[in-house]
Amino acid sequence: MNKKEAILTSALQLFHTKGYAGTSLRMIAERARVNVAHISYYFQNKQGLLEYCFALYYEEYIDILERAVKIAEERSAKEALLKLIEEVLGFHRAHNPLARFVLREMTIDSQIVREVLSTYVMRERYYLKTLLEIGMEQGEYETVSTRYCIIQLKGLLTMPYLQAQYMSEVWQVHPQDPYFEKQYKRELFHLVNETLFTKQRLATAHL
Repeated sequence: MNKKEAILTSALQLFHTKGYAGTSLRMIAERARVNVAHISYYFQNKQGLLEYCFALYYEEYIDILERAVKIAEERSAKEALLKLIEEVLGFHRAHNPLARFVLREMTIDSQIVREVLSTYVMRERYYLKTLLEIGMEQGEYETVSTRYCIIQLKGLLTMPYLQAQYMSEVWQVHPQDPYFEKQYKRELFHLVNETLFTKQRLATAHL
């Protein structure tokens, strides 16, 4: 692990246990076993580190949405939504500390969150709305309210990672485990098949 990766990993660990406001650059440097100057070199300051985390999360997340829309346009809206669910869950599991931190920070009213809402989240809204509209136009999805369907879908995809403590202590499941991802994906596939898709059932291969 290089110094930049060590800084990011240490920062996310501390942000999770102490909160962003309760974490200092010195604490991050000590955990990462680097000099504070290294943090300044890679991220400028703590605000720069925060902005990097948001960009790192949303750039990959938006790429997943873009690919889903392309699949819907070129092949099938059903296939696109299933692929989106699979990739978002896989992304959240593989990058659990980052996803957990960013999703939690998005619940706080701050300047950077308002900036993210006006950029990345508006792009998210556009791609998800486009995907639903393509599915309805092609007759693959039931006619639904795009607004409320997106809210429900986003809640299903983020809740386990936003409420990781609740998941582990109340239900004894761990969102960062591959087993959880597999079982949760299976349930989400079944849910969209029963409530959103209009025609054939999910192929057993998808499960």
